[in-house]
Amino acid sequence: MAGEAPNDRSVAELLKQLSQQTQTLVRDEIQLALLELKDKGKKAGLGAGLFGASGMIALFGVAALIAALVLALATAVDAWLAALIVAVVLLALAGLLALTGKREIEEAIPPVPQEALASTKDDVEAVKEHVAHRSDPDAHRPTETTVPR
Repeated sequence: MAGEAPNDRSVAELLKQLSQQTQTLVRDEIQLALLELKDKGKKAGLGAGLFGASGMIALFGVAALIAALVLALATAVDAWLAALIVAVVLLALAGLLALTGKREIEEAIPPVPQEALASTKDDVEAVKEHVAHRSDPDAHRPTETTVPR
């Protein structure tokens, strides 16, 4: 059959071959997609780990800068006072950021899109009214008027 010319095969044989080739193609494409996803997953994991490591190193850098600030301030005042001043400033900054974050979260709660929900409820009510109006048999019947004789 493999050596036969395409014109010598029946339609049933050609359809069978098409089905087999399609199944093989789909299996191969799925296998390729799985290999690609596995490779991308490894790269994403490595990238996330490197990103986390850079965050830790940046944290150590900020700590060193804070220590340098304390030492620089210690040239003007006692070391304990310099450390206390820097700590108070950092805690005040942390408090300000926390309050700002809290306000942003409160604006986002509840996490329901209230305007869209209200609009959708209005739409549902309009559709219900329209359906009720159309299902009323008297709604389309012209009103009879009595003509005096």
